Amino acid sequence: SHGFNVLSEKPMARTYYECMDLVNVAKKNGALLAVFHQTLLNPTFLKIKEIIASGRLGDVYQINMKYSGFGRRWDWQTLQSCCAGSLYNSGPHPVGQALDLLGWDKNTRVAYSSLDTVLTFGDSDDFTKLILKAPDKPTVDIEVISADAYAGDYVTKIFGSRGTLLATNTSYKMKYIPDMSVYPDREVKNTFIAKEDGTPAYCSEKLEFVEESEEGLGSSFDGAVHAFYKMLYNSVILGEELLITPEQIAQVISVIETCHAENPLPVKFD
Repeated sequence: SHGFNVLSEKPMARTYYECMDLVNVAKKNGALLAVFHQTLLNPTFLKIKEIIASGRLGDVYQINMKYSGFGRRWDWQTLQSCCAGSLYNSGPHPVGQALDLLGWDKNTRVAYSSLDTVLTFGDSDDFTKLILKAPDKPTVDIEVISADAYAGDYVTKIFGSRGTLLATNTSYKMKYIPDMSVYPDREVKNTFIAKEDGTPAYCSEKLEFVEESEEGLGSSFDGAVHAFYKMLYNSVILGEELLITPEQIAQVISVIETCHAENPLPVKFD
């Protein structure tokens, strides 16, 4: 209410209502409000968006995102009373990226969600599984799990009709078919496929993939941070629009709020 520009850490707030209250106060006082969701400017994430837009993967029908590891916690970030837990702590990153890949579609819904307490000594979640759906958009499968000892193989996996992309926070690799038209359409048969000797054969063909990869693209803790503060400078000094708006982050919180409403956990600590 004093007209100061504000940069908020994540989570922006506990509920969508609280988020929009902050947005409206900022607008009323002519102040800038931004939320530190720098992973939306992660160079690898931006590269993923570029590849999807290029069409090299074909039609994208599913996106998997993992922000997981294996470890126990017992600090304030394990307490529901502190608006904490894995989904509020780490979850804003994959949820934000997922909504961005879905075009911030207002019709996005939580098709499935599950929260649980596995290793944490607090009373909030350290196991999150949720699926997001939007009309005519890919299915997004998100995991934020503190009991995944094999979590490091990828952060994002993109399934397309012409190939698959696997990405970490700083690199990606992909296998795809540049031109699917070189493979003729197949006639569907209602009888079994047979070899020359009449014995059954499995339905198969050889598809030629192209592989590409890139490492050292920059992480959420260097290139993305630089890009985020450059965005703030351009907004505050040059008057440019924010690339990451607080209204978008309010949508992130709406998803998280829904997951908690669908999966209430017992409160054990004040």
